[in-house]
Amino acid sequence: MEIFYFMVFGGLTAVVAALELSKTSRDRINAPSVFNSFKNNYLLVYSLMMAGDWLQGPYVYYLYSQYGFGKGEIGQLFIAGFGSSMLFGTIVGSLADKQGRRRACVTYCITYILSCITKHSPEYKVLMLGRVLGGIATSLLFSAFESWLVAEHFKRGFDQQWLSITFSKAIFLGNGLVAIMSGLFGNVLVDTLGLGPVAPFDAAACFLAIGMAIILSSWTENYGDASENKDLLTQFKVAAVAIASDEKIALLGAIQSLFEGSMYTFVFLWTPALSPNGEDIPHGFIFATFMLASMLGSSIASRLLARSFLKVESYMQIVFVISAASLLLPVITSFLIVPTGEKGGGISFSGSVQLLGFCTFEACVGIFWPSIMKMRSQYIPEEARSTIMNFFRIPLNIFVCVVLYNVDAFPIIVMFGMCSIFLFVASLLQRRLLVIAESQKPRSQDWAAMKDVEAEPLNA
Repeated sequence: MEIFYFMVFGGLTAVVAALELSKTSRDRINAPSVFNSFKNNYLLVYSLMMAGDWLQGPYVYYLYSQYGFGKGEIGQLFIAGFGSSMLFGTIVGSLADKQGRRRACVTYCITYILSCITKHSPEYKVLMLGRVLGGIATSLLFSAFESWLVAEHFKRGFDQQWLSITFSKAIFLGNGLVAIMSGLFGNVLVDTLGLGPVAPFDAAACFLAIGMAIILSSWTENYGDASENKDLLTQFKVAAVAIASDEKIALLGAIQSLFEGSMYTFVFLWTPALSPNGEDIPHGFIFATFMLASMLGSSIASRLLARSFLKVESYMQIVFVISAASLLLPVITSFLIVPTGEKGGGISFSGSVQLLGFCTFEACVGIFWPSIMKMRSQYIPEEARSTIMNFFRIPLNIFVCVVLYNVDAFPIIVMFGMCSIFLFVASLLQRRLLVIAESQKPRSQDWAAMKDVEAEPLNA
């Protein structure tokens, strides 16, 4: 393997270690032991849930190809997953608010375990069912757990500032360290032990089962709005009214969709971008490098969030601009660096420059997750938290499905240019959110009054 990859990985490791070891009291939020016990319990469960997710990611496409399916059929399976998340996500989010977030987290575990079991079958219809179940599980993963955490945090009387600790640690562990370890563990199962491409899915099911046991034994239930007179349609209406009537919530949803849409597009494009002529690149090692960069971002975010005087809405403008510049690099290098046209070989100079840019983007991803979680905890009303969070994912899933369907229709530089524009627009919307947040006071009382008024006609 080229020394360049080790230099990038080693450099990121040194920076992350330096940031973590150099933290002072200013970079930490002091909290009592009772909160730390609660936080550590959640982090253990969240890490197990993310391990169950990360173990599957690198081997889904490979497994389908081993079963003899072509690129088009595999693309349809992926579209089914995102389409399922789009169609059923809002429904399961609303059920989580009404029936209980703990119950929804358990449902996530069961649904994803069933999805893993379907991977043992080479039948296309069974695999399609697995993708549908996986899409439902993904919606629960990115809404139910955060909703449970926020509600339980405030129910126990903890300070709102302490949420930042849990958010930043969850991303540092779940989207960084656990992702790297899952990639290495999956590689051992498939390549070293020769257990085949289904083995990571079996391991994922085991981690999910352990996490579910911890949830059932140690978590208490909490709800958004458990009133008996609120049916599913009413919950949809209340969530839609909240988004339409509060510009802050609408802006937050647009920002999230623009960033995550660009992020998922990047996931599909980084491989052909770094090896346009079939260059031999170490995919697993590069993936681990990206996750290390994400850990760097979450470490930076923990320092930013620890400073109460620093507004999340303010520094995220800069993060989005840096993200836009990072994904614009493939476009810039295509004009400034003449491609060699040689097939095979090691990574090109253009690819090396892009790899550094992609690591910068992943660091921005590491900052984005705990920061968007913090803003969601501030702006999204508790009564419909899971429902609204899954509303946000509808445009995201539509966008990803369109990209998947047309991935061969446009040149890579056009796709990256589009993502860069989206991220720049996100920075402008973030600026607007900052202006509104500074000019308005919290509207919790207004929200409660509006919710009651909107619910009356449907309950009559």
